[in-house]
Amino acid sequence: MNNLEYQKRYYPGTRLELLSTVRAALSDYRYQHVLRVETMALKLAEKWQVEAEIVSIAALIHDYTKERSDEDFIEAIKEYHLSTSLLPWGNNIWHGVVGAEMIRSELVINDSIILDAVRQHTTGAEEMTLVSQIIFMADYIESARDFPGVDEVRALAFEDLAASVGWQAQHTLEYLIKNKQRVFPLSLLTYNTWSTK
Repeated sequence: MNNLEYQKRYYPGTRLELLSTVRAALSDYRYQHVLRVETMALKLAEKWQVEAEIVSIAALIHDYTKERSDEDFIEAIKEYHLSTSLLPWGNNIWHGVVGAEMIRSELVINDSIILDAVRQHTTGAEEMTLVSQIIFMADYIESARDFPGVDEVRALAFEDLAASVGWQAQHTLEYLIKNKQRVFPLSLLTYNTWSTK
């Protein structure tokens, strides 16, 4: 899959050019994670018959802004006229929700399916395309992830993708509550939609 040739429908360059841009934006640790997410996402795309190119691009850029400063995100929230309710949330939320707008501007990627996959890859959403579901799960179950139940949910993602989204939403919510961390409202909506079926 590393020889995947982009047709330039979603990104104006080649996969190698995108890799170079992403690598320049990230530490090696984060870049290696991105590559593992792409590998897992492409396996899921093959299983669920989703176009490889769109999944590859979404996977490679999902953490593009992950290592930006808080100041960069706060400035972007203002510049892109995003809701000021985002201001207190921090990087875990910002790099998806705000990062998508920065990606649109900096990488000239305008496809709504790709940008929604970036927006939703941490929080999920009530409505998620197959691409969003794949990126949400690939980020969670890439090969270096190691947590109780990871093998179970990896298998589930290839058996019932929607059910695996629900599994992740439930376990993430349980983790946040157990650790007395705030829950982003969209994560609750994701749980209500995907975990209670």
